[in-house]
Amino acid sequence: MAETDKQLDLKKVRNLIDIMIENDLVEIEVADGDSKIHLKRPDSSRQMVTQLPMAAPVNALAPQTPPPRQDDSLVEVKSLMIGTFYSAPSPDSDDFVKPGDSVSPDTVVCIIEAMKVMNEIKAETTGTIEKVLVSNGQAVEFDQTLFKVRPI
Repeated sequence: MAETDKQLDLKKVRNLIDIMIENDLVEIEVADGDSKIHLKRPDSSRQMVTQLPMAAPVNALAPQTPPPRQDDSLVEVKSLMIGTFYSAPSPDSDDFVKPGDSVSPDTVVCIIEAMKVMNEIKAETTGTIEKVLVSNGQAVEFDQTLFKVRPI
């Protein structure tokens, strides 16, 4: 298959993903001649359960701290697609970035696997990683915030 055909097919798939997101569809199937595309988003109710951390027992007499304030000066690095978040290029490699690391617009901060394709996500800003908001191997949604960066 020629490179332009691959790009055209990828563009079709991305358009279908956009349609799914815009219309809040869970599943879509399109057939065109001999080719057929079947896309299915993760079940949001199941995903919520798998993402919740185990809660530690809370002492009812312990003083409660107020929730942390949101820092509006931080820049959000968001997922460009639905897929699986990987914090390192391979299981035995160090993470691309961690809190305290400096990044530039071309710094690769993670990989999102979508449809068996590994997509490098770049910081697209200059600053310092303040927070990593997802775990390695976690399913992520389109436009989900992955990192918070303190701009320089």
